[in-house]
Amino acid sequence: MTSRLANPYESPALDRPVERISQPSAKLSPRALTLVTMILAAAATRIIPHPWNFTAVGAMCLFGGAYFRRWWAALLVPMAALLLSDVILAATVYGFRGLNVISMSYLLFAFTTLLGMTLRRRVSILTVPAAAIIASAGFFLISNFHVWLTGHTYPHTQAGLMACYLAAIPYAQNMLLGNLFYSAVMFGGWELLQKGLPALRPRFAPAVEARA
Repeated sequence: MTSRLANPYESPALDRPVERISQPSAKLSPRALTLVTMILAAAATRIIPHPWNFTAVGAMCLFGGAYFRRWWAALLVPMAALLLSDVILAATVYGFRGLNVISMSYLLFAFTTLLGMTLRRRVSILTVPAAAIIASAGFFLISNFHVWLTGHTYPHTQAGLMACYLAAIPYAQNMLLGNLFYSAVMFGGWELLQKGLPALRPRFAPAVEARA
């Protein structure tokens, strides 16, 4: 029996079965899909009938910042849901000219999402309401200062600034109540869902957090 000499020009891999390398699935995990669904449902509270400013938008941004693992998803998903609701409202209620004056709102809601990121692994019955109050107060102070500074409704005096803030108090009160109520619903609901559905719980690799 003669032994087969190795051909130096032949790849040794040709005699071996080709192993298929499994590729990671591009599908959303149950956790991510549920988070996105809850964000879209929160944005929809702007479209259904509601008291002025009593919506889940602020709570939605806190929630997204707290639970999305990747920072870009925490910002992108709530902002995309907010934009979608704005487009629907512009097409059905306000008209598209109204989209020209919402840039400050988007900036403030982005800051609300960043505030939500500080809640990661710190969600409690104290931290969530505190974040909702801070978000509401910040939105009230900055947005109305911007209205006073750039608008023509109020004189650019201290009295005019105070008048602007006083006129906005009913809307700010509704936003605060909405942030508190919907934060309780979203954060509390998510914690209950995680207890009942293990697939929604964050997964951790040894010493390194597995990003969902």
